[in-house]
Amino acid sequence: MKTKNSVSKGMLGVFTVLFMNGSLTTAQIADQTTAGNQEIVAKMTRYEVKKESQEKFQKVIADYVKQSISNSNNIMSEAYFEQEDHTIIWLFERWKNRNELDKFRNNSKQLAVLIKTVLVKPEKIIYVKDLEPLTKKQWRKTSKKGEEQLTIMLFVDAKKGTENNFMEVYHKAMPEFRSEPGVVTYQLSQLKEDASQFVTFEKFRNKEAFQYHLNFPPIQPVIDYLNTSIKKQPFQDGIHNLIEFAPLIRE
Repeated sequence: MKTKNSVSKGMLGVFTVLFMNGSLTTAQIADQTTAGNQEIVAKMTRYEVKKESQEKFQKVIADYVKQSISNSNNIMSEAYFEQEDHTIIWLFERWKNRNELDKFRNNSKQLAVLIKTVLVKPEKIIYVKDLEPLTKKQWRKTSKKGEEQLTIMLFVDAKKGTENNFMEVYHKAMPEFRSEPGVVTYQLSQLKEDASQFVTFEKFRNKEAFQYHLNFPPIQPVIDYLNTSIKKQPFQDGIHNLIEFAPLIRE
């Protein structure tokens, strides 16, 4: 199903992958840790929902997101469906530590009960490590009302031995990309279960911001890497174009 936010995969592929920041300040580092140096937990959950249950499931997920972002231990919580298949739903969460995530999730009885009956197959949970992570304030930055926000996710399966090169390319590019006025969020994360797999998560205010970035010279080393150093080509096959439905907060 196409929507007005639809962007061709060819264009997205050129643009999708630029997600790292410069060094964190002391204050930012403090914002990324908790007492006892417990590590922030970053979790992605993929649901494939029965078509007849989609609306009901989205409402429960939206309630979950609303409640979680009001919790002082939550850093971010957002939910999306895939543009090309609205029955595929993604929930993205970051919490101060694993204990706080588990505590909140265990108290979310409505979601736990619904999952047992509405899914086509079991949920897929992916834990990631954010590379040069955003602060809570940065994660909660939003687009403005009336802007046609683009949210894009890309999975990258790097060839063994090229992982450090991949991270270095992003490290150099990200300070410039994150400073672009049309960028809302850029994040690169590494999958906990496999250090050669990465996922990028990016938001842009509109298609014009996307087009601007396509012409931005620092993008080229990223494109060069993706065209030569991942296991399966074309890299555009790893793109997911996402439509936000919770929390949908705008400036």
